[in-house]
Amino acid sequence: MRLRRIKAIAVKETLQIRRDPISLLIALLMPFMQMTLLGYGVSLDVKHLPVCVFDREASQNSQALLKRFQASEYFTIVEGFDDYREVTTALDRGTCRIAIVVPQDFSERLSDTGSSAVQALVDATDTNTANVAIGYAQAVVSGFSASVELFVESLNGNPVARLQPVAAQSRVWFNEDLESRNFIIPGVVALVMALVGAELTSLTISREWERGTMELLISTPVTPMELMLGKLLPYFAVGMFDAGLCLGLAIFWFDVPFRGTLGTLFFTTSLFLIVVLGIGYLISTAIRSQVGAAQIGLLVTLLPCTLLSGFAFPIDQMPPAVQGVTYLVFARYYVTCLRAIFLKGAGLVDLAAPILAMILYAGIVAFLAARAFRKRLD
Repeated sequence: MRLRRIKAIAVKETLQIRRDPISLLIALLMPFMQMTLLGYGVSLDVKHLPVCVFDREASQNSQALLKRFQASEYFTIVEGFDDYREVTTALDRGTCRIAIVVPQDFSERLSDTGSSAVQALVDATDTNTANVAIGYAQAVVSGFSASVELFVESLNGNPVARLQPVAAQSRVWFNEDLESRNFIIPGVVALVMALVGAELTSLTISREWERGTMELLISTPVTPMELMLGKLLPYFAVGMFDAGLCLGLAIFWFDVPFRGTLGTLFFTTSLFLIVVLGIGYLISTAIRSQVGAAQIGLLVTLLPCTLLSGFAFPIDQMPPAVQGVTYLVFARYYVTCLRAIFLKGAGLVDLAAPILAMILYAGIVAFLAARAFRKRLD
């Protein structure tokens, strides 16, 4: 293996990238577009849910309860009604996601029995949002109930302070503001790197076949290993540039906390790029059509990286059989590393298991990619 031949192939591929507008768009524009669209478009936070109210009593107590809903960052009262049918119509039309109905005897029951109830109608077409909305609504009602209880006790001359045998004091680590963006953006980086790397390299060999230059390439003394390294080195440099671009967007644009080191980040990114570029090169050697290679590259990277890497759905909540399949998804290990580096400040020792998995994956893919190309025209 000679470095001069590898350099010649790398220079040739670099010129090809510069002259191909599609490759330039994929390399430079796709990372920015995906980071922007997914960073703003994907969110698990449930805030400012539209609420409709039907206050049948219109008393001081009922208004105090509704004001607590309005003061919460999770709810926004958008409309009030005077008829129950208008409430159900608003839910049907999607005007509100949750409706609060206060009964006529709300204050009377509260003063006579010390307890009362309000009705909450929830649009459960989105089950995740519905469950979160119910939990938030119960928290608001519980807070109002506690304030009413303290007020009643103070009127009766009882001491307001009460001892609580066991109290839970929670502290949130790593993502103190509970922002889903801090959880999602590192996964978006992995998705961008996988798509860009596989899409670009899946065109390398198939482009030679379509343009009729494969005969000239085969007639040269370049070995299959030299050809692979020369073809992939420019894309490795492009991938590292895209990684730096995504890192800058995540930290300075989306304000995702970065507590790790750049050395750990770029080391794990290098391993992931070797895997992704090797997969793309493997596809390119197997499929001689650029369109077909690009479609297979998109299929191999997009679906597994989105659904089975932990980017969108927690792996520990998947069925056991599906959890076993996720160990074959290369992006799973990189997503784990990214989130640990960004939010926990993890180092190489802390990430030993996913790093070893990526090294094994990279070795297997590199071996298969090197053996896939044969200097034959058949």
